[in-house]
Amino acid sequence: MVARIHTVAFQGIEILPIEVQVQMASGLPSFVMVGLPDKAVGESRERVRAALTSLGLSLPPKRIIVNLAPADVLKEGSHYDLPIAAGLLVSMGVLPADELEQYVCLGELALDGSLSAVAGALPAAMGAAAQQRGLICPAACGGEAAWAGEIEVLAPPTLLALINHFKGSQVLTAPVPLLAEGGMAPRDLREVKGQETAKRALEIAAAGGHHMLMVGPPGSGKSMLASTLPGLLPPLDPAEALEVSMVHSVAGLLDEGRLMRYRPFREPHHTASAPALVGGGSRARPGEISLAHLGVLFLDELPEFHRAALEALRQPIETGRAVVARANSHVTYPARVQLVAAMNPCRCGYLDDAARACARVPRCAQEYQGKISGPLLDRIDIHVDVPAIRPIDLSLPPPAEDSAKVAGRVAAARARQTARYAALPPGRRIRTNAEAEGDLLDEVAAPDADGRRLLTDASERLRLSARGYHRVLRVARTLADLDSSETVNRLHIAEALSYRRAG
Repeated sequence: MVARIHTVAFQGIEILPIEVQVQMASGLPSFVMVGLPDKAVGESRERVRAALTSLGLSLPPKRIIVNLAPADVLKEGSHYDLPIAAGLLVSMGVLPADELEQYVCLGELALDGSLSAVAGALPAAMGAAAQQRGLICPAACGGEAAWAGEIEVLAPPTLLALINHFKGSQVLTAPVPLLAEGGMAPRDLREVKGQETAKRALEIAAAGGHHMLMVGPPGSGKSMLASTLPGLLPPLDPAEALEVSMVHSVAGLLDEGRLMRYRPFREPHHTASAPALVGGGSRARPGEISLAHLGVLFLDELPEFHRAALEALRQPIETGRAVVARANSHVTYPARVQLVAAMNPCRCGYLDDAARACARVPRCAQEYQGKISGPLLDRIDIHVDVPAIRPIDLSLPPPAEDSAKVAGRVAAARARQTARYAALPPGRRIRTNAEAEGDLLDEVAAPDADGRRLLTDASERLRLSARGYHRVLRVARTLADLDSSETVNRLHIAEALSYRRAG
């Protein structure tokens, strides 16, 4: 008899069905595991043996073979412990084979038989629902898996509790879907004194999901402005919350299995490598750009990042997907982010201050800014200068307009975009103006006659690329949405051009 237990392998946020096959045959006592397991899976043999011993069970003196099918797919992670243990218990007659056939299993076993949390419970639950099966996972993952919908989720704290449930001596209660807490509150725009141009640009970027670059001397408030952005963005809708949480689930970053409610704000250090930003490593984990999916990726001190790491961002911020290629697989993670970056104008930071600038001005500015390639800068919609704050501005009272008031205008502009793109087919989902392209962009952002003439003339003078031309249209469409205007006019084009870097 061969016991068969269903589990999963992960390729990005997609899951592959895996069958754990356990056979106990006559022969010299041994415990062999086949099916391309990695080291963590191979070590599960000892964890499972110790967990069974803690329950007062011992493996029979037989030749035990565990096959992870299909055999040509690499099996990675500790979540195979529970399905292997379940297969052994079925072979030993402890658990019923017909009932376990109705579940997908995953979980890590401790030596005392308790179940530890594993990454990927949410996508595993979604995959189980697609197979019309239930899910068995550790209790720590129950609140996460419960969001998968109308499926049965068993979330035992220990292997013994799972055995007792199927024996009828204990009933496992269904886990309750959990939501993440609000976390640290974002900074309020009222804390930022002066910088009205940058505040306006920040509002536009939030309303349309546009990429933004702030350039200014040290201490001018660039990082502070960026930290106010989460307070301007609308919360995730239920479908978006599920989408974002699946990425964080695969990365093992969901706090106690709680579904995320707020848009992620990621700010990696400038020493981050290309795999850290885009994704990779031995297990092809999601990078910062995917962990910021449907949120903000803030890169402070932009020229200080490794050039290769910055260049690796070019394709994901354009396509909204991060593809991690390996010899044996290609893993795709969603990466629809809003890139916000900040930088000093030169290495010393005081390019426009003759009293404080270094002796290499302006060559140091050319070399410093030259670390960022033209193609990457061309993908940034809004470029804004953030000048040094005057002492008189610091002595003024806080501004009257706070983040809540700006967030209201942003929410209204995004509601117009949601209504505009609602009729698109599901395979072409567009959430903000920053994602519109091709014929659709030409249709929704077509300027009036005066606006078209201004855009054509300015594109020639500024030597805008085709990409730059269309990004001006996207920003202009957002400006029109903030003005509650159905038409993109000359004023919208003019302001959008003022945020554009000359080619």
